[in-house]
Amino acid sequence: MNKARIYENEGAQQAAMTLTAPFIYGMIIPIALLHLCTKIYQSICFPIYGIELVDSSKYVKDKRFGLPYLNWFQKINCLYCSYGNGVLAFAIEVSKQTEQVWCPIKNKDSVEEFDLPHRENFAEYDDVDSFIQHQKDNHTLL
Repeated sequence: MNKARIYENEGAQQAAMTLTAPFIYGMIIPIALLHLCTKIYQSICFPIYGIELVDSSKYVKDKRFGLPYLNWFQKINCLYCSYGNGVLAFAIEVSKQTEQVWCPIKNKDSVEEFDLPHRENFAEYDDVDSFIQHQKDNHTLL
């Protein structure tokens, strides 16, 4: 499991966050574009081939934003990550539906499902103690 770098002082941590923030948050543009293009693609193509539309709201959602123990910055980060992962999961599902029509042939080698396994070790939802312990155990920056 990846662990965030531990900084000896708050200044170094702040500098690292300031340096990387444009790259991290700059990804919102291609992610939003992927979301838009995927919705347009399926709304035009799926009805022609009789494929049921994929409901993006099943994938693009965040239930952590309202957690009272998160500060505003943590809430924005959770919202951002939920949106990015949700859009990618939505696009993968649309791609899977397309593949069933255009190329329903198994791969030679097994391919694992895209079920976001990286969340297995996340803190439990709505459990502040689990959240705090997870931060301590994983040296998270926030």
